[in-house]
Amino acid sequence: MTDLSRRAALILAGAAAAAPGLALAADPALPTTWDLTRLYPSDAAWEADRQAVEAELPRLLAFKGRLGESAATFRAASEAISAVVKRQLRLFVYATLKADEDLGVAANQERRQTANALNAKVGEATAWVSPEILTMGAAKVEAFLKSDPALAKFRFGYESTLRQAPHTLDDAGEALLAAASNPLNGPQAIRSQLVLTDIPWPEVEVSGRKQRLDLQGYSQARAAPDRAERKKVFDTFFGTFKRYESSLGAALGAKIDGDVFNARARKYPTALAAAVDGPNIPESVYRTLVAEANRGLPILHRYFDVRRRMLGLPDMAYYDLYPPVTKLDAKFDLAASRRISLKAMKPLGPEYAEAFARATAAPWVHVYPQKGKAAGAYVFGAAYDVHPYMLLNHTDDYESLSTYAHEWGHAMHTLLAQKAQPFELAGYPTFTAEVASTVNEQLLVAHMLNGAKTRDERLFYLDRVCEMMRATFYRQTMFAEFELAAHEAAERGEPLSGKRLSAIYLDLLKRYHGPKVAVEDTYGIEWAYPSHFFNYNYYVYQYATSVTAASAFAERILSGKAAERDAYLAVLKAGGSDYPVDVLKRAGVDMTSPEPYRTLLGKFSRTLDEMETLLG
Repeated sequence: MTDLSRRAALILAGAAAAAPGLALAADPALPTTWDLTRLYPSDAAWEADRQAVEAELPRLLAFKGRLGESAATFRAASEAISAVVKRQLRLFVYATLKADEDLGVAANQERRQTANALNAKVGEATAWVSPEILTMGAAKVEAFLKSDPALAKFRFGYESTLRQAPHTLDDAGEALLAAASNPLNGPQAIRSQLVLTDIPWPEVEVSGRKQRLDLQGYSQARAAPDRAERKKVFDTFFGTFKRYESSLGAALGAKIDGDVFNARARKYPTALAAAVDGPNIPESVYRTLVAEANRGLPILHRYFDVRRRMLGLPDMAYYDLYPPVTKLDAKFDLAASRRISLKAMKPLGPEYAEAFARATAAPWVHVYPQKGKAAGAYVFGAAYDVHPYMLLNHTDDYESLSTYAHEWGHAMHTLLAQKAQPFELAGYPTFTAEVASTVNEQLLVAHMLNGAKTRDERLFYLDRVCEMMRATFYRQTMFAEFELAAHEAAERGEPLSGKRLSAIYLDLLKRYHGPKVAVEDTYGIEWAYPSHFFNYNYYVYQYATSVTAASAFAERILSGKAAERDAYLAVLKAGGSDYPVDVLKRAGVDMTSPEPYRTLLGKFSRTLDEMETLLG
């Protein structure tokens, strides 16, 4: 971390030589592992800070019942709680990253458990704050906020608490709902136990070798090049799920009943209203998304026919969605990924580019797979006074390049928000989190298309655009529509058996995929496959709204107008200083209107136009 400017200069000096798709030698100046000493110089230092934070908790509890004494006490309590939470998050980041380096190191896993326990203790020590704010009332809170400019950074959080006053119960009611949280999480545990332990997943032969069709095995085998094998994979995997339809249906039905119970206990008219109220997202956003996705289904059905042609098939079935229709032989190691991403993000302007260049040259990222390392990719930016950290599992293919750009979108969002906002307002909600990452993906694809030199290379990148539309916009909206239909059935008092849930889902599968894609009735059990339905309440729609907003911003940014670029950067810098729909609206993207969805669908249609022209 001590020589970043020299490293950045070395790396940037060679950036101009990197052409899209060109495999490049590894840059020895580019770090491939993260440096966690910026968080804590040692495990012992972490433990000392953990003990110190835990010792602070009685001081926080001492403010209970005193918030309304005076503006000075109000400020002292607010600042004390904020300081502890900031340190708690730093502790949690370090523990998580150390644990994910190697899941087999017991000491690191135990440290993560200790950090989780501290999170719970901090939550318990501050659980009284929201009820006490409500007891004080809006007039007194406002008077305190006006009397002391140092309280400005707490205004949005306290106003949000007051906004939800009609749905906050008295102390006894809140205590009862808190106590009910564990049993209400039972369906998630039941589904996990069934799927991960109790269901005897079968084996099938795929590409000449035996493949166990558990969740991971299915995700690998569903792209088998042989069509008969693909059908066997789907029939076997979903046929196995089907045998547990009643038990899984009982679990999901109980989960949905729990959502409805919580909503009614808090005096919301529906579970959807309860789910969107926290971030103050209008229900019209959810319903507009579903309506516009359905309006755009003919475009999706066009894509399925293009896939059929590219696969050389006489017809199309649901099990034909996953095999690749294009191929790219190029390799993108870490140096190439960085250099290409630097060029792709150039439309975001000099402020973004300079920060991006500095950050990507720093030892903030654990790049390559290694034994015991956590799978997947993520950015963890909760250590406000440090910088975001990133975990990748880079394998030098285009998906790794795309993931690199995507995750740096999150990291840059964090950097810009933390630079512009105090700790209390820097954390951004899920609704805007995926916008920044998906804008980066779209700018990357646009850059690669500009540099594509052959028909096949161009088709590859165009298909990446189409797959993003299919998997992130349409599929997640289909999931959202399933959640809505299931919850509304429960709210009408209708029983939700596994058979009924499969019927709802099968109807959506057939509608979204159209009359020319064959969907076996057995595949209606697919609702049991995504864990989101069991773990969250109305969550997945935000993937679809994010790619929609990102598409609108990407088109504007690529127009080259500074005002459009700066409006987008203002979204990133806003962090959590306002409600997400309002943040986007100020930048010109109104997610309550059909316009951004139709912009995205127009892009999808134009992409298909070009693919069809290239195919002849």
